Amino acid sequence: MLDKNQLLEILNDWNFWKNSLEAGMPRQRYLGRAMRFLKPNVVLAITGPRRSGKSFLMRQIARQVGKKDPRDTLIVNFEDPRFSSLSPELLSRIFEAYRELVQPQGIPFIFLDEVHRVPHWERWVRAIHELKKAKVAVSGSSAELLSGELATLLTGRHLDIVLYPLSFAEFLQFKGVALKDSLDKISKKTEIKRLLGEYLEFGGFPEVVLHQEKLPLLLAYVDDILVRDIERRHGVRESEKLKSLAKMYLSNISSLITFNSLQGHVGLSTDTIEKFSSYFEDAHLLFFVKRFSFKVKDQEKAPRKVYSVDTGAAYAAGFHHSANRGKAIENVVAISLKMRTLEEPSTEVYYWHDSQHREVDFVVKKGRKVDQLIQVCWDIGSYGAKEREVNSLIRAGGELRCRNLAIITLDAEGEERWKGEKIKYFPLWKWLLDMR
Repeated sequence: MLDKNQLLEILNDWNFWKNSLEAGMPRQRYLGRAMRFLKPNVVLAITGPRRSGKSFLMRQIARQVGKKDPRDTLIVNFEDPRFSSLSPELLSRIFEAYRELVQPQGIPFIFLDEVHRVPHWERWVRAIHELKKAKVAVSGSSAELLSGELATLLTGRHLDIVLYPLSFAEFLQFKGVALKDSLDKISKKTEIKRLLGEYLEFGGFPEVVLHQEKLPLLLAYVDDILVRDIERRHGVRESEKLKSLAKMYLSNISSLITFNSLQGHVGLSTDTIEKFSSYFEDAHLLFFVKRFSFKVKDQEKAPRKVYSVDTGAAYAAGFHHSANRGKAIENVVAISLKMRTLEEPSTEVYYWHDSQHREVDFVVKKGRKVDQLIQVCWDIGSYGAKEREVNSLIRAGGELRCRNLAIITLDAEGEERWKGEKIKYFPLWKWLLDMR
């Protein structure tokens, strides 16, 4: 068992008390929300896929709240191998050693990184929170962090942030492209469009963006998610079939799927495919978009569209060729819309499909109202593409009583009237930057 001095030696390596730790480039989109969430007396929970930057975000928050006195913050990284035995009792001993030897001056902020590795951690966090001995932030790689006992024990007492890989605006910042105003966007348009190609292919995982050898890293990330966040956590025995299903999804991003149709391809029952698919969503590898319907039963029965949380992960682990470019830009748009739903609970995203097989890629619903309809098309100038995309938009707009109709393409920009309806065209790079 580690004594107090040994615990302090480990903790000192992860804290700002005497160190100037690397905290990465600030991700203001999340940092601002986190700082607002820390004001009320709640537990902050940070989830998201592996390697999306949760540990660095925790450091950024700790550095911000500890500006006056770094001793008022405690960061504990439970992936440190020196913590050989993880238990709730270890949490208590760490906190006691911190209070005795570091001597925080105010109510401390405790940051528990990868806390789901500690059995029954939820009860300890609730006790510390309710006794107001500290403010607490926790992080974990899986949505499992927010399920089960945490949801029960901390109902109404926690707020969550789901951290995704870099948005395109963040990606440009990591690449050293500063965009202060609209003139910057215009003057740097050529560079922005060049980098968009890299973003579509290799995605936005921070380390991948900054690293030369991108594919090996991406393959390792996907394997880590499948093995550590799914196989081990859920006790999956059909490892190869799980990986085959993941590869099937990642090879068919932006496509309609049904669980029944996948049975013959992966050799699993419909129930098992549905269960594995929920694991992929919980681990933030994939997400699914349902067909829009005013009837929940119809939504559940209809095919779903599958998207990767990162296009780089899909490119590395799936099977793709050049014809998938349109699928890639649709997936990037889906990610941006998914991030919006995570930040705005009143916003929901669907796709639309009618009996004549007309389709609209995205139905953006705010509250009870359909706010926008979006089509995504690589090249609107190709034969028949414009007429097909616009007619589907107008048809869906009439059915759903929405006149905010948009088409996102690689280059087209402007607006025009079509059958009395206004259609707006957005180049992908500009739409992504406006979404931020």
